Amino acid sequence: MTQELHQLSATEAARQIAAGQIASEDVVRACLARIDQTDGHLRAWSWVDPQRAIAAARDADTAQQVGAALGPLHGVPLAVKDILDTADLPTQHNSRIYRDLQQGKDAAVVAILRAAGAILLGKTETIEFGAHGRHAVTRNPFDAQRTPGGSSSGSAAAVADRSVAISLGTQTGGSVIRPAAYCSVFGFKPTHGVVSTEGAKHFSPTLDTIGWFARTLEDIALLAEVLHVSDEASPVVAETSALRIGVCRTPYWGEKAKPALHEALDEAIGRLREAGVTVVEAELDSRFDRLNLLKETIMRAEGHIAFLDLERSHPQQLSPGIVARMNDGRNISRRALGEARDQAAALRLAFDAFAAPFDAILTPSATGEPPLGRAHSGDAIFNGLWTLLHVPALNVPGLFSRQGLPVGLQLVAPRFDDRALLGVAARIAPLFQTPRTSSL
Repeated sequence: MTQELHQLSATEAARQIAAGQIASEDVVRACLARIDQTDGHLRAWSWVDPQRAIAAARDADTAQQVGAALGPLHGVPLAVKDILDTADLPTQHNSRIYRDLQQGKDAAVVAILRAAGAILLGKTETIEFGAHGRHAVTRNPFDAQRTPGGSSSGSAAAVADRSVAISLGTQTGGSVIRPAAYCSVFGFKPTHGVVSTEGAKHFSPTLDTIGWFARTLEDIALLAEVLHVSDEASPVVAETSALRIGVCRTPYWGEKAKPALHEALDEAIGRLREAGVTVVEAELDSRFDRLNLLKETIMRAEGHIAFLDLERSHPQQLSPGIVARMNDGRNISRRALGEARDQAAALRLAFDAFAAPFDAILTPSATGEPPLGRAHSGDAIFNGLWTLLHVPALNVPGLFSRQGLPVGLQLVAPRFDDRALLGVAARIAPLFQTPRTSSL
């Protein structure tokens, strides 16, 4: 049985640990055994401390045995992207500057999850500072020659590999949704600002968002509950056949959508309509055509500010990629940054009104299959606009290309409708998982 415990969802593991049916130590040991078995090839983990994780699991089991109050994640292993500070493990940012550096304090999101009972299993690989430069060494679980996405590649791949049930990532452009799509797991980027970014390396404060990965939607919702993502009551979601879903191909569809994405979206629309869902084409008007340009302006200008200290204090230890990112933003004036922020703020209100008639918006997670080349994160063109609009976004896995590679689609909703979005996803996600005769 111990050999199978690494496959449990976080929700099921927490339930069985609380009931005394399994031990947290056995779950942790099963995850560690899986890492030993597969990570020499997958390379999703940047740092694992087996002794510390096992000791924490034993403490969790003792607490359960003596009847202590248990949190909703009691005894459940957790992976953390290596740009989020952890008190007892190094936070290295995939940077020469921070090699083996232990910060001594947890990021806010890590502290909250540990207080809920989670066991920190280890840190996962990332692109340098979650921004640019040195690429993660992680491989795609479906094809080692293809990218797992960036920059939360290790977090997505670890969950897909079943070496951990839940993991934390971050998104500035598309670094939660795209790796989730390429690794075929659920990835959730909540509304901007509802989860504290304290203790995370900043790249663009206007865009930076903490997100997480899981193999089940129930686990995504569990972390949303623990992190108090929404202060609204759980909505009563209409029957599937009563849902109204808008399909937004975005202004970039014609130029960027690959054949596999065309087929996957058609497949998804067909499945939704078969289930009785009302599916409506929802085209953004011309005001939204500049979203990607605005995102790039803000990200590059704020990135210059975020890395200025490192450029001045450690110029020889920054990779050429980070230096190039610095230079990209150097010539963007502060006035231009302010104007871009103002325009983005106006478009957020406009999108909330645009999306209001729908239960959710269905839109691409990536341009198609994960591309060849591990040092290429893939194109974030279908991600950055939603990050800029600050809306909640959820990658829904389950669709595959003719080559058997994942093709992700995401659901988005107006800002602060996180809980409602997850409720709609609970109706829709199973439709994408159900086998059906198709061209895919």
